[in-house]
Amino acid sequence: MSSPSSAHWLSLVGSIWLQTVNGPNSDFPVYSSQIKELKNISQVQISFLAFASDAGKLLGWFSGVAALYVPLRLVAFVGAGFGLVGYGIQYLFLNSAGLRFWHLFLLTALAGNGICWINTVCYLLCINNFESRGRVAVSLATSYLGLSAKVYTSLAETIMPGSKAKAYLLLNAVVPMIVTVAVTPSLRLLDLKSEMVSTTDDTAFIVMFAITIATGVCAVAGFSGLSSRVSLGVLLVVPVLIPVALRIRKSMNKIREARTRENRTQQLGSDDAAVVIEVMDIETEEEETIVAAEKPQEEVGGLQLLTKPDFWLYYFSYMFSGTLGLVFLNNLGQIAESRGLAHASTLVSLASSFGFFGRLLPSFLDYYSAKSGHSISRTASMASLMAPMAGAFFLLLNPGNAFLYTSTAIIGTCTGAIASVAVSATSELFGNKNFGVNHNIMVSNIPMGSLCFGYFAALLYQREAGARGTAICSGASCYQTTFAIWGATCVVGTLLCVALYVRSRTRSLAGRLPVGFQWLGRLAKFNVWNLSMMYILDAAFLVSSTDALFFPVGQDIDGRLESLTDIVSDPVVHDDEKNMDPQPPSSPKQPAPSRFAVG
Repeated sequence: MSSPSSAHWLSLVGSIWLQTVNGPNSDFPVYSSQIKELKNISQVQISFLAFASDAGKLLGWFSGVAALYVPLRLVAFVGAGFGLVGYGIQYLFLNSAGLRFWHLFLLTALAGNGICWINTVCYLLCINNFESRGRVAVSLATSYLGLSAKVYTSLAETIMPGSKAKAYLLLNAVVPMIVTVAVTPSLRLLDLKSEMVSTTDDTAFIVMFAITIATGVCAVAGFSGLSSRVSLGVLLVVPVLIPVALRIRKSMNKIREARTRENRTQQLGSDDAAVVIEVMDIETEEEETIVAAEKPQEEVGGLQLLTKPDFWLYYFSYMFSGTLGLVFLNNLGQIAESRGLAHASTLVSLASSFGFFGRLLPSFLDYYSAKSGHSISRTASMASLMAPMAGAFFLLLNPGNAFLYTSTAIIGTCTGAIASVAVSATSELFGNKNFGVNHNIMVSNIPMGSLCFGYFAALLYQREAGARGTAICSGASCYQTTFAIWGATCVVGTLLCVALYVRSRTRSLAGRLPVGFQWLGRLAKFNVWNLSMMYILDAAFLVSSTDALFFPVGQDIDGRLESLTDIVSDPVVHDDEKNMDPQPPSSPKQPAPSRFAVG
Protein backbone atom coordinates (compact mmCIF):
# COMPACT_ATOMS: atom_id res chain seq x y z
CA MET A 1 0.00 0.00 0.00
CA SER A 2 1.27 3.44 -0.84
CA SER A 3 2.43 5.66 2.00
CA PRO A 4 0.15 8.64 2.74
CA SER A 5 2.51 11.21 1.28
CA SER A 6 3.04 9.37 -1.98
CA ALA A 7 -0.67 8.53 -2.22
CA HIS A 8 -1.56 12.22 -1.87
CA TRP A 9 0.76 13.10 -4.71
CA LEU A 10 -0.44 10.18 -6.82
CA SER A 11 -3.98 11.56 -6.57
CA LEU A 12 -2.68 14.97 -7.68
CA VAL A 13 -0.91 13.42 -10.67
CA GLY A 14 -4.13 11.60 -11.58
CA SER A 15 -6.02 14.89 -11.38
CA ILE A 16 -3.41 16.57 -13.58
CA TRP A 17 -3.74 13.93 -16.27
CA LEU A 18 -7.54 14.11 -16.15
CA GLN A 19 -7.47 17.88 -16.43
CA THR A 20 -5.08 17.70 -19.38
CA VAL A 21 -7.65 15.81 -21.46
CA ASN A 22 -10.81 17.25 -19.91
CA GLY A 23 -11.14 20.13 -22.37
CA PRO A 24 -12.38 18.41 -25.53
CA ASN A 25 -14.68 21.36 -26.19
CA SER A 26 -11.65 23.67 -26.42
CA ASP A 27 -10.72 22.30 -29.85
CA PHE A 28 -14.15 23.09 -31.33
CA PRO A 29 -12.94 26.34 -33.00
CA VAL A 30 -10.44 24.29 -35.04
CA TYR A 31 -13.06 22.18 -36.83
CA SER A 32 -16.17 24.36 -36.48
CA SER A 33 -15.78 25.72 -40.04
CA GLN A 34 -15.72 22.19 -41.45
CA ILE A 35 -18.83 21.24 -39.44
CA LYS A 36 -20.49 24.34 -40.89
CA GLU A 37 -19.75 23.16 -44.43
CA LEU A 38 -20.56 19.47 -43.91
CA LYS A 39 -23.93 20.04 -42.25
CA ASN A 40 -24.75 23.24 -44.21
CA ILE A 41 -25.59 25.25 -41.09
CA SER A 42 -25.43 28.99 -40.40
CA GLN A 43 -23.13 30.99 -38.15
CA VAL A 44 -25.92 31.33 -35.59
CA GLN A 45 -26.28 27.55 -35.45
CA ILE A 46 -22.52 27.22 -35.01
CA SER A 47 -22.74 29.57 -32.03
CA PHE A 48 -25.49 27.36 -30.61
CA LEU A 49 -23.24 24.32 -30.94
CA ALA A 50 -20.53 26.18 -29.06
CA PHE A 51 -23.16 26.98 -26.44
CA ALA A 52 -24.28 23.33 -26.32
CA SER A 53 -21.04 22.19 -24.69
CA ASP A 54 -21.53 24.81 -22.00
CA ALA A 55 -25.24 24.01 -21.69
CA GLY A 56 -24.29 20.71 -20.12
CA LYS A 57 -22.99 22.67 -17.14
CA LEU A 58 -26.55 23.70 -16.27
CA LEU A 59 -26.97 20.20 -14.82
CA GLY A 60 -23.40 19.94 -13.60
CA TRP A 61 -24.55 20.16 -9.96
CA PHE A 62 -25.72 16.55 -10.30
CA SER A 63 -22.06 15.54 -10.20
CA GLY A 64 -21.62 17.37 -6.89
CA VAL A 65 -24.58 15.53 -5.39
CA ALA A 66 -23.35 12.20 -6.75
CA ALA A 67 -19.90 12.77 -5.23
CA LEU A 68 -21.51 12.89 -1.78
CA TYR A 69 -22.84 9.34 -2.09
CA VAL A 70 -20.74 7.35 -4.56
CA PRO A 71 -16.97 6.80 -4.93
CA LEU A 72 -15.11 9.43 -6.91
CA ARG A 73 -13.79 6.89 -9.41
CA LEU A 74 -17.39 6.05 -10.38
CA VAL A 75 -18.14 9.77 -10.81
CA ALA A 76 -15.13 10.05 -13.13
CA PHE A 77 -16.30 7.07 -15.19
CA VAL A 78 -19.74 8.61 -15.62
CA GLY A 79 -18.18 11.81 -16.94
CA ALA A 80 -15.90 9.94 -19.35
CA GLY A 81 -18.85 7.80 -20.46
CA PHE A 82 -20.92 10.87 -21.31
CA GLY A 83 -18.08 12.15 -23.48
CA LEU A 84 -17.64 8.78 -25.16
CA VAL A 85 -21.31 8.65 -26.12
CA GLY A 86 -21.64 12.33 -27.05
CA TYR A 87 -18.63 12.63 -29.30
CA GLY A 88 -18.56 8.98 -30.39
CA ILE A 89 -21.99 9.08 -32.03
CA GLN A 90 -21.07 12.33 -33.80
CA TYR A 91 -17.92 10.65 -35.14
CA LEU A 92 -19.78 7.61 -36.44
CA PHE A 93 -22.63 9.48 -38.17
CA LEU A 94 -21.11 12.86 -39.05
CA ASN A 95 -21.37 12.28 -42.81
CA SER A 96 -24.88 10.81 -42.53
CA ALA A 97 -27.83 12.98 -43.54
CA GLY A 98 -29.79 11.48 -40.64
CA LEU A 99 -27.63 13.33 -38.10
CA ARG A 100 -29.55 16.57 -37.74
CA PHE A 101 -28.55 19.80 -36.09
CA TRP A 102 -30.58 19.11 -32.96
CA HIS A 103 -28.86 15.72 -32.67
CA LEU A 104 -25.50 17.49 -32.70
CA PHE A 105 -26.76 19.94 -30.07
CA LEU A 106 -27.97 17.27 -27.63
CA LEU A 107 -24.91 15.06 -28.05
CA THR A 108 -22.56 18.00 -27.51
CA ALA A 109 -24.50 19.04 -24.40
CA LEU A 110 -24.20 15.49 -23.02
CA ALA A 111 -20.45 15.53 -23.55
CA GLY A 112 -20.25 18.98 -21.95
CA ASN A 113 -22.01 17.69 -18.87
CA GLY A 114 -19.42 14.92 -18.63
CA ILE A 115 -16.72 17.59 -18.27
CA CYS A 116 -18.40 18.77 -15.05
CA TRP A 117 -18.27 15.28 -13.56
CA ILE A 118 -14.53 14.93 -14.13
CA ASN A 119 -13.86 18.46 -12.90
CA THR A 120 -15.76 17.73 -9.68
CA VAL A 121 -13.58 14.69 -9.03
CA CYS A 122 -10.36 16.64 -9.56
CA TYR A 123 -11.44 19.56 -7.37
CA LEU A 124 -12.53 17.35 -4.48
CA LEU A 125 -9.34 15.30 -4.61
CA CYS A 126 -7.14 18.39 -4.46
CA ILE A 127 -9.13 20.17 -1.75
CA ASN A 128 -9.51 17.17 0.56
CA ASN A 129 -6.18 15.42 0.02
CA PHE A 130 -4.17 18.65 0.30
CA GLU A 131 -6.20 20.61 2.83
CA SER A 132 -3.27 22.74 4.05
CA ARG A 133 -2.12 23.33 0.47
CA GLY A 134 -5.47 22.82 -1.23
CA ARG A 135 -5.36 26.08 -3.18
CA VAL A 136 -1.92 25.29 -4.56
CA ALA A 137 -2.97 21.77 -5.57
CA VAL A 138 -6.16 23.00 -7.25
CA SER A 139 -4.29 25.68 -9.21
CA LEU A 140 -1.65 23.18 -10.31
CA ALA A 141 -4.21 20.65 -11.51
CA THR A 142 -6.51 23.12 -13.25
CA SER A 143 -3.56 24.76 -15.02
CA TYR A 144 -3.21 21.64 -17.15
CA LEU A 145 -6.76 22.12 -18.44
CA GLY A 146 -5.29 25.00 -20.44
CA LEU A 147 -3.21 22.48 -22.39
CA SER A 148 -6.22 20.49 -23.62
CA ALA A 149 -6.51 22.28 -26.96
CA LYS A 150 -2.76 21.97 -27.52
CA VAL A 151 -2.79 18.25 -26.68
CA TYR A 152 -5.74 17.49 -28.94
CA THR A 153 -4.38 19.50 -31.87
CA SER A 154 -0.99 17.76 -31.53
CA LEU A 155 -2.62 14.32 -31.45
CA ALA A 156 -4.89 15.13 -34.41
CA GLU A 157 -2.02 16.41 -36.55
CA THR A 158 0.14 13.41 -35.66
CA ILE A 159 -2.35 10.53 -35.83
CA MET A 160 -5.04 11.71 -38.29
CA PRO A 161 -3.81 14.60 -40.44
CA GLY A 162 -6.74 14.26 -42.86
CA SER A 163 -10.32 15.15 -41.91
CA LYS A 164 -10.23 17.65 -39.06
CA ALA A 165 -13.77 17.12 -37.79
CA LYS A 166 -13.62 13.31 -37.77
CA ALA A 167 -10.18 13.29 -36.13
CA TYR A 168 -11.11 15.65 -33.33
CA LEU A 169 -14.44 13.96 -32.62
CA LEU A 170 -12.73 10.58 -32.31
CA LEU A 171 -10.05 11.91 -29.99
CA ASN A 172 -12.60 13.80 -27.88
CA ALA A 173 -14.56 10.57 -27.40
CA VAL A 174 -11.75 8.10 -26.70
CA VAL A 175 -8.90 9.94 -24.96
CA PRO A 176 -10.74 10.96 -21.73
CA MET A 177 -11.98 7.40 -21.21
CA ILE A 178 -8.50 5.93 -21.71
CA VAL A 179 -6.96 8.35 -19.22
CA THR A 180 -9.77 7.76 -16.70
CA VAL A 181 -9.14 4.02 -16.80
CA ALA A 182 -5.40 4.60 -16.34
CA VAL A 183 -5.74 6.87 -13.27
CA THR A 184 -8.62 5.02 -11.55
CA PRO A 185 -6.43 3.59 -8.71
CA SER A 186 -5.39 7.11 -7.66
CA LEU A 187 -8.91 8.57 -7.50
CA ARG A 188 -9.56 8.18 -3.78
CA LEU A 189 -9.84 10.43 -0.75
CA LEU A 190 -7.14 9.91 1.88
CA ASP A 191 -6.94 10.30 5.63
CA LEU A 192 -6.04 13.91 6.40
CA LYS A 193 -4.66 12.99 9.83
CA SER A 194 -1.59 11.55 8.19
CA GLU A 195 -0.90 14.71 6.18
CA MET A 196 1.88 16.94 7.54
CA VAL A 197 3.44 19.92 5.83
CA SER A 198 7.17 19.25 5.87
CA THR A 199 10.34 20.05 4.00
CA THR A 200 9.62 17.07 1.76
CA ASP A 201 6.29 18.59 0.74
CA ASP A 202 7.98 21.91 -0.07
CA THR A 203 10.59 20.14 -2.18
CA ALA A 204 7.89 18.17 -4.02
CA PHE A 205 5.92 21.33 -4.79
CA ILE A 206 9.04 23.11 -6.06
CA VAL A 207 9.86 20.16 -8.33
CA MET A 208 6.25 20.11 -9.55
CA PHE A 209 6.41 23.83 -10.32
CA ALA A 210 9.59 23.28 -12.35
CA ILE A 211 8.00 20.43 -14.33
CA THR A 212 4.84 22.46 -14.95
CA ILE A 213 6.76 25.51 -16.17
CA ALA A 214 8.85 23.34 -18.51
CA THR A 215 5.64 21.79 -19.86
CA GLY A 216 4.13 25.21 -20.53
CA VAL A 217 7.27 26.49 -22.24
CA CYS A 218 7.32 23.41 -24.47
CA ALA A 219 3.65 23.95 -25.33
CA VAL A 220 4.17 27.62 -26.20
CA ALA A 221 7.46 27.26 -28.08
CA GLY A 222 6.70 24.08 -30.00
CA PHE A 223 3.74 24.81 -32.22
CA SER A 224 4.64 22.09 -34.70
CA GLY A 225 7.12 19.31 -35.23
CA LEU A 226 7.26 15.72 -34.02
CA SER A 227 10.08 16.37 -31.56
CA SER A 228 8.12 19.06 -29.70
CA ARG A 229 5.10 16.77 -29.46
CA VAL A 230 7.22 13.95 -28.05
CA SER A 231 8.79 16.34 -25.56
CA LEU A 232 5.36 17.52 -24.46
CA GLY A 233 4.24 13.92 -23.95
CA VAL A 234 7.32 13.11 -21.88
CA LEU A 235 6.83 16.17 -19.68
CA LEU A 236 3.21 15.18 -19.05
CA VAL A 237 4.37 11.77 -17.80
CA VAL A 238 7.26 13.06 -15.63
CA PRO A 239 5.07 14.17 -12.64
CA VAL A 240 4.44 10.53 -11.75
CA LEU A 241 8.08 10.32 -10.65
CA ILE A 242 7.29 12.52 -7.63
CA PRO A 243 5.05 9.99 -5.79
CA VAL A 244 7.40 7.20 -6.84
CA ALA A 245 10.36 9.05 -5.32
CA LEU A 246 8.39 9.80 -2.15
CA ARG A 247 7.39 6.15 -1.86
CA ILE A 248 11.00 5.02 -2.15
CA ARG A 249 12.13 7.62 0.37
CA LYS A 250 9.38 6.59 2.78
CA SER A 251 10.43 2.95 2.58
CA MET A 252 14.06 3.83 3.23
CA ASN A 253 13.08 6.00 6.20
CA LYS A 254 11.03 3.15 7.68
CA ILE A 255 14.00 0.80 7.46
CA ARG A 256 16.27 3.41 9.03
CA GLU A 257 13.78 4.18 11.80
CA ALA A 258 13.29 0.48 12.56
CA ARG A 259 17.00 0.02 13.04
CA THR A 260 17.25 3.13 15.20
CA ARG A 261 14.28 2.04 17.32
CA GLU A 262 15.86 -1.34 17.94
CA ASN A 263 19.07 0.28 19.10
CA ARG A 264 17.22 2.71 21.38
CA THR A 265 15.08 -0.07 22.84
CA GLN A 266 18.21 -1.98 23.79
CA GLN A 267 19.87 1.08 25.33
CA LEU A 268 16.80 2.70 26.96
CA GLY A 269 14.14 1.13 29.11
CA SER A 270 10.60 0.46 28.11
CA ASP A 271 9.51 3.42 30.29
CA ASP A 272 11.45 5.85 28.14
CA ALA A 273 9.89 4.36 25.03
CA ALA A 274 6.44 4.82 26.52
CA VAL A 275 7.21 8.47 27.24
CA VAL A 276 8.26 8.98 23.63
CA ILE A 277 5.02 7.41 22.40
CA GLU A 278 2.92 9.61 24.70
CA VAL A 279 4.67 12.79 23.50
CA MET A 280 4.06 11.80 19.90
CA ASP A 281 0.35 11.27 20.66
CA ILE A 282 0.08 14.70 22.28
CA GLU A 283 1.75 16.35 19.27
CA THR A 284 -0.61 14.53 16.94
CA GLU A 285 -3.63 15.77 18.89
CA GLU A 286 -2.29 19.34 18.74
CA GLU A 287 -1.86 19.07 14.96
CA GLU A 288 -5.42 17.76 14.61
CA THR A 289 -6.68 20.70 16.66
CA ILE A 290 -4.82 23.15 14.41
CA VAL A 291 -6.24 21.56 11.27
CA ALA A 292 -9.75 21.69 12.72
CA ALA A 293 -9.33 25.35 13.59
CA GLU A 294 -8.44 26.17 9.98
CA LYS A 295 -11.80 24.97 8.64
CA PRO A 296 -14.18 27.66 7.42
CA GLN A 297 -16.63 28.94 10.01
CA GLU A 298 -19.60 29.41 7.66
CA GLU A 299 -20.87 26.68 5.37
CA VAL A 300 -23.45 27.63 2.74
CA GLY A 301 -25.06 25.24 0.32
CA GLY A 302 -28.13 24.34 -1.69
CA LEU A 303 -30.95 26.83 -2.05
CA GLN A 304 -29.45 28.93 0.74
CA LEU A 305 -26.71 29.87 -1.70
CA LEU A 306 -29.23 31.63 -3.95
CA THR A 307 -30.29 33.96 -1.12
CA LYS A 308 -26.80 35.38 -0.64
CA PRO A 309 -26.03 38.75 -2.29
CA ASP A 310 -22.39 37.70 -2.52
CA PHE A 311 -23.37 34.78 -4.72
CA TRP A 312 -25.07 36.99 -7.30
CA LEU A 313 -22.19 39.47 -7.36
CA TYR A 314 -19.85 36.51 -7.83
CA TYR A 315 -22.12 34.94 -10.45
CA PHE A 316 -22.44 37.99 -12.72
CA SER A 317 -18.85 39.19 -12.28
CA TYR A 318 -17.67 35.78 -13.51
CA MET A 319 -20.20 35.81 -16.36
CA PHE A 320 -19.01 39.23 -17.52
CA SER A 321 -15.33 38.24 -17.47
CA GLY A 322 -14.32 34.57 -17.39
CA THR A 323 -17.34 33.38 -19.36
CA LEU A 324 -16.89 36.22 -21.83
CA GLY A 325 -13.31 35.08 -22.37
CA LEU A 326 -14.52 31.54 -23.07
CA VAL A 327 -17.00 32.88 -25.65
CA PHE A 328 -14.14 34.71 -27.35
CA LEU A 329 -12.05 31.52 -27.42
CA ASN A 330 -14.99 29.54 -28.81
CA ASN A 331 -15.24 32.03 -31.68
CA LEU A 332 -11.52 32.09 -32.46
CA GLY A 333 -12.01 29.94 -35.55
CA GLN A 334 -14.47 32.37 -37.10
CA ILE A 335 -12.45 35.39 -35.95
CA ALA A 336 -9.31 33.99 -37.58
CA GLU A 337 -11.24 33.26 -40.76
CA SER A 338 -12.63 36.79 -40.90
CA ARG A 339 -9.11 38.21 -40.43
CA GLY A 340 -7.80 36.06 -43.31
CA LEU A 341 -5.59 33.74 -41.21
CA ALA A 342 -4.94 30.44 -42.97
CA HIS A 343 -4.40 28.30 -39.84
CA ALA A 344 -6.86 28.83 -37.01
CA SER A 345 -5.18 26.03 -35.04
CA THR A 346 -2.16 28.30 -34.46
CA LEU A 347 -4.31 30.93 -32.78
CA VAL A 348 -6.15 28.27 -30.74
CA SER A 349 -2.86 26.72 -29.59
CA LEU A 350 -1.59 30.18 -28.60
CA ALA A 351 -4.69 30.83 -26.48
CA SER A 352 -4.47 27.36 -24.95
CA SER A 353 -0.80 27.70 -24.02
CA PHE A 354 -1.19 31.13 -22.43
CA GLY A 355 -4.33 29.89 -20.68
CA PHE A 356 -2.13 27.24 -19.13
CA PHE A 357 0.22 29.86 -17.65
CA GLY A 358 -2.78 31.90 -16.53
CA ARG A 359 -4.13 28.94 -14.61
CA LEU A 360 -0.70 28.26 -13.14
CA LEU A 361 -0.11 31.81 -11.88
CA PRO A 362 -2.46 31.55 -8.84
CA SER A 363 -0.63 28.45 -7.61
CA PHE A 364 2.64 30.42 -7.36
CA LEU A 365 0.93 33.19 -5.42
CA ASP A 366 -0.82 30.73 -3.10
CA TYR A 367 2.35 28.78 -2.43
CA TYR A 368 4.56 31.73 -1.53
CA SER A 369 1.83 33.59 0.36
CA ALA A 370 1.21 30.48 2.49
CA LYS A 371 4.92 30.24 3.29
CA SER A 372 4.97 33.88 4.35
CA GLY A 373 1.92 33.42 6.57
CA HIS A 374 -0.37 35.62 4.49
CA SER A 375 -3.43 34.85 2.38
CA ILE A 376 -4.38 36.56 -0.87
CA SER A 377 -8.03 37.44 -1.34
CA ARG A 378 -9.56 35.45 -4.18
CA THR A 379 -12.03 38.18 -5.08
CA ALA A 380 -9.28 40.81 -5.23
CA SER A 381 -7.25 38.53 -7.50
CA MET A 382 -10.21 38.06 -9.84
CA ALA A 383 -10.84 41.82 -10.04
CA SER A 384 -7.17 42.47 -10.90
CA LEU A 385 -7.40 39.93 -13.73
CA MET A 386 -10.58 41.31 -15.25
CA ALA A 387 -9.17 44.80 -15.88
CA PRO A 388 -6.47 43.74 -18.43
CA MET A 389 -9.01 41.49 -20.15
CA ALA A 390 -11.27 44.49 -20.75
CA GLY A 391 -8.30 46.37 -22.23
CA ALA A 392 -7.52 43.42 -24.52
CA PHE A 393 -11.03 43.51 -26.01
CA PHE A 394 -10.63 47.19 -26.83
CA LEU A 395 -7.20 46.40 -28.29
CA LEU A 396 -8.89 44.06 -30.77
CA LEU A 397 -10.51 47.07 -32.44
CA ASN A 398 -7.18 47.57 -34.20
CA PRO A 399 -7.20 45.50 -37.44
CA GLY A 400 -3.53 44.45 -37.22
CA ASN A 401 -2.73 40.76 -36.76
CA ALA A 402 -0.14 41.64 -34.10
CA PHE A 403 -2.91 43.09 -31.94
CA LEU A 404 -5.00 39.98 -32.56
CA TYR A 405 -2.22 37.68 -31.30
CA THR A 406 -1.43 39.94 -28.35
CA SER A 407 -5.06 40.25 -27.28
CA THR A 408 -5.59 36.50 -27.67
CA ALA A 409 -2.63 35.83 -25.37
CA ILE A 410 -3.91 38.32 -22.76
CA ILE A 411 -7.48 37.02 -22.85
CA GLY A 412 -6.29 33.41 -22.73
CA THR A 413 -4.07 34.14 -19.72
CA CYS A 414 -6.71 36.08 -17.78
CA THR A 415 -9.50 33.62 -18.59
CA GLY A 416 -7.38 30.71 -17.40
CA ALA A 417 -6.35 32.53 -14.23
CA ILE A 418 -9.93 33.53 -13.39
CA ALA A 419 -11.14 29.95 -13.87
CA SER A 420 -8.40 28.70 -11.54
CA VAL A 421 -8.96 31.37 -8.89
CA ALA A 422 -12.74 30.84 -8.98
CA VAL A 423 -12.36 27.31 -7.63
CA SER A 424 -10.71 28.62 -4.45
CA ALA A 425 -13.02 31.64 -4.34
CA THR A 426 -16.07 29.38 -4.09
CA SER A 427 -14.68 27.60 -1.04
CA GLU A 428 -13.46 30.90 0.44
CA LEU A 429 -16.88 32.52 0.18
CA PHE A 430 -19.17 29.57 0.90
CA GLY A 431 -17.07 26.85 2.58
CA ASN A 432 -15.81 23.38 1.59
CA LYS A 433 -18.63 21.18 2.87
CA ASN A 434 -20.93 21.67 -0.13
CA PHE A 435 -18.23 22.73 -2.57
CA GLY A 436 -19.12 20.17 -5.25
CA VAL A 437 -22.70 21.47 -5.49
CA ASN A 438 -21.87 25.15 -4.94
CA HIS A 439 -19.23 25.42 -7.63
CA ASN A 440 -21.34 23.63 -10.22
CA ILE A 441 -24.21 26.00 -9.47
CA MET A 442 -21.86 28.94 -9.89
CA VAL A 443 -20.47 27.73 -13.24
CA SER A 444 -24.01 27.55 -14.59
CA ASN A 445 -23.33 31.15 -15.57
CA ILE A 446 -21.08 29.79 -18.34
CA PRO A 447 -23.89 28.37 -20.53
CA MET A 448 -26.06 31.40 -19.83
CA GLY A 449 -23.29 33.80 -20.83
CA SER A 450 -22.25 31.63 -23.73
CA LEU A 451 -25.79 31.71 -25.11
CA CYS A 452 -26.26 35.45 -24.68
CA PHE A 453 -22.84 36.67 -25.81
CA GLY A 454 -22.32 34.01 -28.48
CA TYR A 455 -25.74 34.46 -30.04
CA PHE A 456 -25.35 38.23 -30.04
CA ALA A 457 -21.94 37.99 -31.73
CA ALA A 458 -23.36 35.62 -34.38
CA LEU A 459 -26.22 37.99 -35.14
CA LEU A 460 -23.83 40.91 -35.64
CA TYR A 461 -21.61 38.69 -37.82
CA GLN A 462 -24.50 37.65 -40.06
CA ARG A 463 -25.79 41.21 -40.28
CA GLU A 464 -22.38 42.39 -41.47
CA ALA A 465 -22.15 39.52 -43.96
CA GLY A 466 -25.69 40.18 -45.21
CA ALA A 467 -24.86 43.84 -45.79
CA ARG A 468 -22.09 42.72 -48.13
CA GLY A 469 -24.29 40.12 -49.86
CA THR A 470 -22.10 37.16 -48.86
CA ALA A 471 -22.49 34.20 -46.50
CA ILE A 472 -18.99 34.63 -45.03
CA CYS A 473 -17.88 37.93 -43.55
CA SER A 474 -14.30 39.06 -44.17
CA GLY A 475 -12.43 41.92 -42.57
CA ALA A 476 -11.84 43.40 -39.12
CA SER A 477 -15.24 45.10 -39.13
CA CYS A 478 -17.03 41.73 -38.81
CA TYR A 479 -16.42 41.63 -35.05
CA GLN A 480 -15.57 45.28 -34.36
CA THR A 481 -18.90 46.14 -32.72
CA THR A 482 -18.83 42.86 -30.82
CA PHE A 483 -15.39 43.57 -29.35
CA ALA A 484 -16.45 47.05 -28.20
CA ILE A 485 -19.53 45.67 -26.44
CA TRP A 486 -17.54 42.81 -24.89
CA GLY A 487 -14.96 45.27 -23.58
CA ALA A 488 -17.62 47.43 -21.94
CA THR A 489 -19.26 44.33 -20.45
CA CYS A 490 -15.94 43.22 -18.98
CA VAL A 491 -15.56 46.64 -17.34
CA VAL A 492 -18.94 46.11 -15.65
CA GLY A 493 -17.79 42.68 -14.47
CA THR A 494 -14.66 44.24 -12.98
CA LEU A 495 -16.75 46.75 -11.01
CA LEU A 496 -19.01 43.98 -9.71
CA CYS A 497 -16.01 41.98 -8.53
CA VAL A 498 -14.59 45.05 -6.79
CA ALA A 499 -17.93 45.44 -4.98
CA LEU A 500 -17.76 41.77 -3.95
CA TYR A 501 -14.24 42.27 -2.60
CA VAL A 502 -15.29 45.36 -0.60
CA ARG A 503 -18.23 43.44 0.90
CA SER A 504 -16.13 40.44 1.91
CA ARG A 505 -13.29 42.65 3.20
CA THR A 506 -15.60 44.87 5.23
CA ARG A 507 -17.36 41.86 6.73
CA SER A 508 -14.02 40.27 7.61
CA LEU A 509 -12.82 43.41 9.41
CA ALA A 510 -16.13 43.85 11.21
CA GLY A 511 -15.89 40.23 12.36
CA ARG A 512 -12.91 41.23 14.52
CA LEU A 513 -15.08 43.56 16.65
CA PRO A 514 -15.78 42.68 20.31
CA VAL A 515 -18.97 40.90 21.25
CA GLY A 516 -20.91 44.04 22.01
CA PHE A 517 -20.34 45.42 18.53
CA GLN A 518 -20.85 42.26 16.44
CA TRP A 519 -24.04 43.81 15.09
CA LEU A 520 -21.75 45.96 12.94
CA GLY A 521 -20.65 42.79 11.17
CA ARG A 522 -24.24 41.92 10.40
CA LEU A 523 -24.80 45.43 9.12
CA ALA A 524 -21.75 45.10 6.87
CA LYS A 525 -23.47 42.29 5.00
CA PHE A 526 -25.87 44.85 3.59
CA ASN A 527 -23.30 47.61 3.09
CA VAL A 528 -20.97 47.67 0.15
CA TRP A 529 -19.13 50.89 0.59
CA ASN A 530 -16.26 51.53 2.99
CA LEU A 531 -17.37 55.13 3.48
CA SER A 532 -20.60 54.09 5.14
CA MET A 533 -18.76 51.68 7.42
CA MET A 534 -16.41 54.46 8.50
CA TYR A 535 -19.32 56.60 9.67
CA ILE A 536 -20.82 53.64 11.51
CA LEU A 537 -17.53 52.96 13.27
CA ASP A 538 -17.29 56.64 14.23
CA ALA A 539 -20.62 56.30 16.02
CA ALA A 540 -19.44 53.13 17.74
CA PHE A 541 -16.41 54.93 19.08
CA LEU A 542 -18.49 57.79 20.47
CA VAL A 543 -20.74 55.34 22.28
CA SER A 544 -17.92 53.24 23.71
CA SER A 545 -15.85 56.09 25.19
CA THR A 546 -16.59 58.84 27.69
CA ASP A 547 -14.19 61.18 25.92
CA ALA A 548 -15.24 62.32 22.47
CA LEU A 549 -13.02 60.74 19.84
CA PHE A 550 -12.63 62.43 16.51
CA PHE A 551 -10.79 60.98 13.58
CA PRO A 552 -8.87 62.66 10.83
CA VAL A 553 -10.55 62.64 7.45
CA GLY A 554 -9.54 59.58 5.42
CA GLN A 555 -8.50 57.31 8.29
CA ASP A 556 -9.03 53.72 7.09
CA ILE A 557 -11.21 51.04 8.61
CA ASP A 558 -8.26 48.96 9.85
CA GLY A 559 -7.03 51.76 12.13
CA ARG A 560 -10.49 52.48 13.52
CA LEU A 561 -11.23 48.83 14.20
CA GLU A 562 -7.92 48.35 16.02
CA SER A 563 -8.57 51.42 18.17
CA LEU A 564 -12.10 50.26 18.93
CA THR A 565 -10.81 46.83 19.96
CA ASP A 566 -8.28 48.43 22.32
CA ILE A 567 -10.97 50.61 23.92
CA VAL A 568 -13.34 47.72 24.55
CA SER A 569 -10.61 45.38 25.81
CA ASP A 570 -9.47 48.10 28.31
CA PRO A 571 -12.74 49.60 29.64
CA VAL A 572 -12.71 53.25 30.57
CA VAL A 573 -13.12 53.94 34.31
CA HIS A 574 -15.40 56.93 34.90
CA ASP A 575 -14.59 59.66 37.38
CA ASP A 576 -17.53 58.81 39.62
CA GLU A 577 -16.30 55.23 39.77
CA LYS A 578 -12.88 56.43 40.97
CA ASN A 579 -14.56 58.21 43.92
CA MET A 580 -16.61 55.22 45.02
CA ASP A 581 -15.81 53.74 48.42
CA PRO A 582 -13.95 50.48 48.17
CA GLN A 583 -15.54 47.24 49.29
CA PRO A 584 -14.81 46.21 52.88
CA PRO A 585 -12.11 43.58 52.99
CA SER A 586 -14.29 41.21 54.99
CA SER A 587 -17.23 41.37 52.61
CA PRO A 588 -17.84 38.02 50.91
CA LYS A 589 -19.74 39.66 48.04
CA GLN A 590 -18.34 39.87 44.56
CA PRO A 591 -16.99 43.27 43.34
CA ALA A 592 -19.61 45.52 41.82
CA PRO A 593 -19.69 45.41 38.01
CA SER A 594 -18.35 48.33 36.06
CA ARG A 595 -20.87 50.85 34.81
CA PHE A 596 -19.28 50.57 31.36
CA ALA A 597 -20.63 47.31 30.01
CA VAL A 598 -20.25 45.96 26.51
CA GLY A 599 -23.14 44.05 24.98
